[in-house]
Amino acid sequence: MTRRLLVAHRGEIAVRIAASAAALGREVVAVHPSDDAGCAHVAVADRAVLLPGLGPAAYLDADAVVAAAAESGADAVHPGYGFLSEDAGFARACAGAGLVFVGPSPEVLALFGDKHRAREHARAAGVPVLEATAAPTTPEQARAFAAEHGAVMVKAVAGGGGRGLRAADGPAEAAAAVDLAGAEGGGAAVFVERRPARARHVEVQVAGDGQAVAVLGDRDCSVQRRHQKMIEVAPAPGLDDALRRALHEAARRVVATVGLRGLATVEFLVEPAGDAWFLEVNPRLQVEHTVTEEVCGVDLVAAGLLLADGADLAGAGLDPVPAPRGAAVQARVCTETLAPDGSVRARGGVLERFTPPGGPGVRVDTHGYTGYRVPTRYDSLLAKVVVHDVDPVRACARASRALASFDVAGVATNLGVLQALLAWPGLASGDVDTGAVARHAADLAAATPAQRLPGIERVAIRTLNVSDGPRLTLRGDETTLTAPTAGVVVGVEVGAGEEVVAGATLVVLEAMKMHHPVASEGAGEVVRVAVEVGDEVTEGQVLAVLRPSAAPEAGDATTDEHDPDHVRADLAEVHERHRLLTDDARPEAVARRRGRGRRTTRENLADLLDPDTLVEYGGLVVAAQRARRSLDDLVQRTPADGVVTATGRVDGRRVAVVAYDDTVLAGTQGLLGHHKTDRLLTLALDHRLPLVLYAEGGGGRPGDTDGTAVASLDVATFALMARLSGRVPTVAIAAGYCFAGNAALAGCAELLVGTRDLSLGMGGPAMIEGGGLGRVAPPEVGPAAVHAATGVLDVLVDDEAAATDVARRYLALVTDLRVGAPEPHDQRPLRHAVPPDRLRVYDVRRVLHRLADPGSVLELRADDGVGVVTALARIGGRSVGVLANDPRRLGGAIDGPGADKATRFLALCDARGLPVVSLCDTPGFMVGPDAERTATVRRFGRLFTVGANLRVPVVLVVLRKAYGLGAMAMAGGSVHRPVLGVAWPTGEFGGMGLEGAVGLGYRDELEALSGEDRRRRYDELVARLYERGKGLSTATAFEIDDVVDPADTRDAVLGALDTAGDVLPPRHPVADVW
Repeated sequence: MTRRLLVAHRGEIAVRIAASAAALGREVVAVHPSDDAGCAHVAVADRAVLLPGLGPAAYLDADAVVAAAAESGADAVHPGYGFLSEDAGFARACAGAGLVFVGPSPEVLALFGDKHRAREHARAAGVPVLEATAAPTTPEQARAFAAEHGAVMVKAVAGGGGRGLRAADGPAEAAAAVDLAGAEGGGAAVFVERRPARARHVEVQVAGDGQAVAVLGDRDCSVQRRHQKMIEVAPAPGLDDALRRALHEAARRVVATVGLRGLATVEFLVEPAGDAWFLEVNPRLQVEHTVTEEVCGVDLVAAGLLLADGADLAGAGLDPVPAPRGAAVQARVCTETLAPDGSVRARGGVLERFTPPGGPGVRVDTHGYTGYRVPTRYDSLLAKVVVHDVDPVRACARASRALASFDVAGVATNLGVLQALLAWPGLASGDVDTGAVARHAADLAAATPAQRLPGIERVAIRTLNVSDGPRLTLRGDETTLTAPTAGVVVGVEVGAGEEVVAGATLVVLEAMKMHHPVASEGAGEVVRVAVEVGDEVTEGQVLAVLRPSAAPEAGDATTDEHDPDHVRADLAEVHERHRLLTDDARPEAVARRRGRGRRTTRENLADLLDPDTLVEYGGLVVAAQRARRSLDDLVQRTPADGVVTATGRVDGRRVAVVAYDDTVLAGTQGLLGHHKTDRLLTLALDHRLPLVLYAEGGGGRPGDTDGTAVASLDVATFALMARLSGRVPTVAIAAGYCFAGNAALAGCAELLVGTRDLSLGMGGPAMIEGGGLGRVAPPEVGPAAVHAATGVLDVLVDDEAAATDVARRYLALVTDLRVGAPEPHDQRPLRHAVPPDRLRVYDVRRVLHRLADPGSVLELRADDGVGVVTALARIGGRSVGVLANDPRRLGGAIDGPGADKATRFLALCDARGLPVVSLCDTPGFMVGPDAERTATVRRFGRLFTVGANLRVPVVLVVLRKAYGLGAMAMAGGSVHRPVLGVAWPTGEFGGMGLEGAVGLGYRDELEALSGEDRRRRYDELVARLYERGKGLSTATAFEIDDVVDPADTRDAVLGALDTAGDVLPPRHPVADVW
C-alpha cells in the first residue's frame, strides 16, 4: 500500500482528494506555484512543495511535479481532473520514477485521450457512433461535411474540459471552426461530427481493476454553457429502463477490453427519440463524481486510491455495486458572470464573506474561505453544492434552497444563474438538452440570486473593485485608464511624467493566456501608473491616471503605413526555408540526378501541373533524425523529408500528388513523410481527388530516430492508398529504383507507368541479401521488361517526360468522360480491315485506331496477355474501354494471362464508369493439358464473373470469329448481355471452332473416307457450318442484334451508348473466384 500521496492539482478537488487520502491513512503532499500559496489545498496537506513558474503552467509542468514527488518522498501521485490527469506521458513519467499513478494506464490514457481513436474503438466494440470525418480534417472537408449533415461539432482529437470543441450550424461556420478548435486543443488535428438536435448529455460512471468492470450508474450533464457543465443530476432522469440498461452495457463494452484500472466515465448523446451515440471517454475522476457518490453511498476517490494500490473491485468497495438510492444534484458555483450572448467573464477579488450552506442532505466541496483572494488565471470553480433527496424534483428544490443560503460577498458568482436553472421544470424530468442554456442565455444573465441570509439585505451581489494600493484621488481634468478585463499585468510600457499619444499602449494584461494591450483613448501626460508587472487586476480596476494634454494625436505622430515591399526578419526566415525546397538550392544533387538522364521531382511536378496551381503540404518538414543530426543539417539536406505532397490542377482538373524525391535520402519513406502522405491520401479520399504518385524510392527508412516506433506496422499509408481504389483515379509513375514500400504503393495504383530504366521490386538489394537470397545488383531486382511482360506495368515508356504525358492523358480519359467530338477518321477503310480470306490474320489495332477519335487511344499492358488487346480511347468524344482479340497471337484465343488481362481491364472500366466496346475475334479459350496447368478454369471463371457483373454498358462488335465460351466471355457472359451486339459481314458464330466442330461431329463419316474425298467432304461440311453460322444467319435467328456495315460501326456504338444512358446501377459485392 502506498503511504504518501502527492496531489498534482489545486482547489476544491485537491482538498477533496486530501480528505479521502487522510481517511485511508495516507500522508498528503500538496504542490503549488508562488501565486497560489493561499489556496486551501496547501493548508490541508501534511506538507507542500513549491513549483517553479506561475499560473496553470506550473501545474502542467510534468517534470516539476515528478521532481516534487521525489523531493517529498511521495510514492503515489493523484492527478485529479484536468491539468495532467489524462496525459499519457505524465503517467509514464510517474511509472519511470517509481511512482504509482492513481488512474488508468498510459496506454488507456493515450487511447481515450485521442477522441478519434476512441470513436473507432467504440465502433469496434459495437457501440453506435455519430457520422464523422476522419482526422485530420481540413476546412474544406469540414465545409463539405456540414453541407451534407447540417449542424456539426468540430472537435480537436486531444481536446478536453470543453476545450477544442466548436459547434457550427452550417458549412461556413464549420470551415472557420477547424483552426479554432485545433488551436484550443493544443494544435491537435480535428475531426467533424454530426451534432444531433436537442440531444441530452448522459454519462455512465465505470471503474475497473484491470480485469473486471463495474458500472456505477449514470448522470445527466446536459445543463452546459459552451461545453462546460453547470448542473448535474444522478441518476439521469427521464430515461426508460431499456435505454438505461443499453447505456450501461455500451459503457461496459467500451472499457471492457482495455484493461481499465481506476475510474472512467463513458459519455453519450441521447436524442429525443431515444437514439444514443457514443461521445467520448474521460479516463479519470470527474468533477461531477459527487452525485454518483451520493446516490451509491461510496467514496469514489478512496476507491480510486485502493484500485491504484492493486485492490480488486470488491476490495475497493465496488463489488457488488451498491444499489442506487434517491437522487442527487450538483451545482457548480463559479466566480463568473454570464453575458446575454452566453459568454462568461471570470471575476476576481477577495472573499469578504464566505459561508457555505449546510444541513441534512447538503454537501459542499470547496477551497474558498473568508479573506481568500480569488485569482483569475485559474479555473473559476469555487464550490460544488451537492444535495441528496428521494427524487430529482425534491433534490432540485433542496439544491435551490441551499444556494439561497450560500453567503458570498466580495466576488461576483453565478449563484443567480444556478438558481434560475434549478427552477426549470425540465431539469428534474430530463427534458433539458445541451443547447438550452445558450437559447436562454439572455434571461439567465439577468437572474439575481434569491437569498435567505439572516441580517443581510437581499440584493444581488456586486463586484468590488479591490486594489492593494492606496485609494486614488483625481484632480481637475485627470482621467483614469481601467482594466477592460480581469487578468495579470505582464507589461508596463510607460512611466509617470511621460507624454503619450492617443492609441498608445500603456499596460499589457494577460487573460486566458493571451496578451491584451490597454491603450490610451486620448493624448495626455501619465500622472501615475497604479500597477506593476505581476499584479492581478479585476475588471474596471484603475491601471493609470492621465492628464489630457496637447500632445499630437496618433495620426499626427505615428503612422500605420508600412513599406509593402519590406520583408521582416520572420518573413525572411520563411522565404529562406521555402527557397531551400527549390532545385536551385541543391545544385549538386540536381546535377547528379540529371547526369543519370532523369528529371528532378520539382521538374516532374512543373511538367504535370498547370502553372501556379501547386499547393504544397508539409514542405517545411525535415527528416525525424534530430537525435543524431542538427536541425540546420536536416533543413539543408532533407527538405520535405524526401517526399513532395501537394494538390494542383492537370489541364484544369483538381488532383493530389505524392512525389518521392530520390535526391533526399534515396526517396525513402520516413516517419514524417508517412504523416504527409497520409494527409494527402486522406484529402484525396475525402475530396475525391485523382492521385498521381511518383513512386521512385528505396522503401522504409530505418535511420529515423525521433519517435517511439518499434516496427511502424501501424502506419496508415498503405491502407489509405488501397482505399482509394475504385473511388478516385490513381496513377503511379515508377522510374529508376523503386523498392519495398514505394513499390507497394505503386502496385496499388490502377495505372502503373514505368520507364525503361526502372527496377521495381517488393524488396531492394539489402532486403534480398538480408533474407539470405544472395546479392543482387539494383538493376537486376525487377527490370522494366520483366514487369511489362507480366502485366505489372500498364504502360512502358522511355522516360519520365513520356510517363507524365501518359498520366495526363489517362486522367483526361477517365475524368472527362464526354468532350467535344473531333472530326473522325474516314470509316470506309474498315470495310476492308478484315480480309475476306477467313484464315488470314490482320492487325486489330488498326481497327481500333480508325474506330477511335484521332490520337485518343491509350493501350494498356501491350506486352502481357498478348492475345488480348486492352485500350482506353474516345469515340465521338466519349471515353470508352476497348477490349479486343488479336488474331495474330494465338489466333485470338484467350489463354490464362489474356483472361487475367481482360478481367482486370473490365474491372477498371467499371470502376471508372467507362462503357466497354468489345471487338470480338476469338476461337475460344485455350484448352488442353498445358493450359490446365495454368489454372485456366478459375481464371476464365473470373473473367465471366467480372464481365457479368459490370455496371457499365457493353457494346459487342464481332469482327470475325465468335466461338464458344470465349466469345461469350468477350460479351460479358452472353451475346445478349451487351446493350447492343452486332457483327460485321465477316462475322462467324459457333459453339466451338468450325473446323473442330466438323472434326468432332463428323468423325466417323470422315474416317470412312480417304484422300481427296475426305478433304472435299471436310471442306463442304466446314462451308455448310460457316453458312449456317455467318453473321447474317445468326442475326436471322436473333442470336445477334444486327449485322452492320463496318463503316457504320461508330454510329452503332454511339447509338447504343445513348440508349444505355449515363446512370449506372448500384455496385454490389462480387466474390473473387480466383
